[in-house]
Amino acid sequence: MKMVMAYVRHEAFEPIRTELLELGFPSLSISEVKGSGRQKGITERYRGAELTNYLRPKVKIECVVASGDVQTIVDTILKHARTGAVGDGKVFVMPVEEAYRVRTGEAGEEILQAHPGATAAA
Repeated sequence: MKMVMAYVRHEAFEPIRTELLELGFPSLSISEVKGSGRQKGITERYRGAELTNYLRPKVKIECVVASGDVQTIVDTILKHARTGAVGDGKVFVMPVEEAYRVRTGEAGEEILQAHPGATAAA
């Protein structure tokens, strides 16, 4: 099992979510985060003063999947998040040693699958 963690622009999130849902990966954790990177800060004028904001808003996407599904997830994220401009984001892939479903106590990769009878219409 692997965890795919991506930091992307807000406008890239909805196409990523939609395609992952269509591909059968409905389980995502999403956080709104701020960070700084190579895109530097944005300087704005406010009431006559110049203010530089070095923290840019991003969406953090986390998804734990079977090892064989990692490339599908990464390719989908890269396809929708890449604009070619500095600040498009980053994708990280990390190992996951164990996973448990709290409700039933099940463990392993079988808990990563959607519930039986689940539909893609979220």
